[in-house]
Amino acid sequence: LRPDAIVEAQANTFELAARLAASAPQAVRWLNIGGGLGVPYFPGERELDLQPIAASLPALLAAARDRLPDAEIVMELGRYLVAAAGIYVCEVLERKESRGETFLITNGGLHHHLAASGNFGQVLRKNYPACLGNRMAPGPTEVVNVVGPLCTPLDILAEKIELPVAAPGDLFVVYQSGAYGYSASPRDFLSHPHPLEIML
Repeated sequence: LRPDAIVEAQANTFELAARLAASAPQAVRWLNIGGGLGVPYFPGERELDLQPIAASLPALLAAARDRLPDAEIVMELGRYLVAAAGIYVCEVLERKESRGETFLITNGGLHHHLAASGNFGQVLRKNYPACLGNRMAPGPTEVVNVVGPLCTPLDILAEKIELPVAAPGDLFVVYQSGAYGYSASPRDFLSHPHPLEIML
């Protein structure tokens, strides 16, 4: 969520493409200067300031017209545009206590929302913003782990998250799920049912 890093990456991408274009067998017709326009997922993160990025683009586009005149310049905006537009909802099936911790087992997990689970352990997993969608009123809370039904210790949706006291049938909701949810998850993992994707 650092605009300076995005500006630098875009400039470096363009410079590399312009240098390589000299030895390319044909003119560059399309140059993707990347995405990387993130959204805040975790506590302490702030929304990306687009102004420095917008301010740098006219010079980059002018250089592209000069050095890569046949190239269409594109930028990927998927996550930035749709992440906040989606939520992921799964049902709490049961509660379990193990070694002094409470676990809420749901009917969803990494096979529905791989990013929220930590991408098979490829990233340091943090909790996405989440709640119990049917228990929004103030009341007693507890610290729990929210896990899916799969037979892997990686099937975690939230660790040590404070939620209202939950019961089977409650709905666990993960915010910021409009990007890299349904389409980026291994939905056929162990033949569990697919989630529904509903557009309102």
